[in-house]
Amino acid sequence: MNKFLLLLLLPFFVTGQDDLLDGLDIEDDNQVTSTWKSLKVVNFETTKLVAKNEFQVIISHRFGSVENGIDDLFGLDNAVTRFQFVYGVTDWMHLEASRSGFNKTYQLAGKFKLKSQEKQGFPFTISLFTAADFYSALNEELYPGIEFMDRTGATLQFIAARKFSDRFSAQISPTLFHQGFVPVDEQDNTQYALGVGARYKLSNRWSINADYGYHLNRASENNFVNPLSIGVDLETGGHVFQMHFTNAQPMLTNNFLSGGTGDWTEGRFYFGFNLVRVF
Repeated sequence: MNKFLLLLLLPFFVTGQDDLLDGLDIEDDNQVTSTWKSLKVVNFETTKLVAKNEFQVIISHRFGSVENGIDDLFGLDNAVTRFQFVYGVTDWMHLEASRSGFNKTYQLAGKFKLKSQEKQGFPFTISLFTAADFYSALNEELYPGIEFMDRTGATLQFIAARKFSDRFSAQISPTLFHQGFVPVDEQDNTQYALGVGARYKLSNRWSINADYGYHLNRASENNFVNPLSIGVDLETGGHVFQMHFTNAQPMLTNNFLSGGTGDWTEGRFYFGFNLVRVF
């Protein structure tokens, strides 16, 4: 495991200055830029897109709960990994493909920039995120009678963000998502949530980020919890390295909104990080 992490971290130490300007926003006289430095606040998508013709590989780890302490090395023995590939098609659209170890989920997604915040004029940056999921771990051996559509999910998320100052940005994310399979019969397959997120810049390289999602139609018989997450972003040579703690181990939108199991008050939360490599 340690050798694997060293191989992942190596590009951040050997990357030359050619990558320094990759992924930076191009600013005109009236457009507000750098509202966010990464594609996610912590769990929730931001309004930021990958630049046109840029290709990013993102490797995300979310470890097990820290509550068992040294017995499982504070959760490091129970990691969930996501491999994500993102390509900027235009200035206003990027496309994604990923695979997460949680439920062995494959995802195809896209993010679209609808409007940018202006210094004099429109007060928000607005993006739209859409995704289609396939849960390959849901099979007939575990769930007799399961059908193809039961293994699918979909997400539609509207994101409105505002950069209030050079240091502080915030956003709101109304979210509609559908799951073919739900854990309890009383839970509607089509579900609604409202996410909020914020970023405070501590220095030129460091920021602290937090987000929270409120599930609007969770069934009373459903014991999962709303996701609350906090983390830091470190900018290194044109890249962003994210480290965070959250009470929801899944990383895909449908899963962390519907499947959070942690409890901050009982020490049941998860450490994770994202590594980004730009090509």
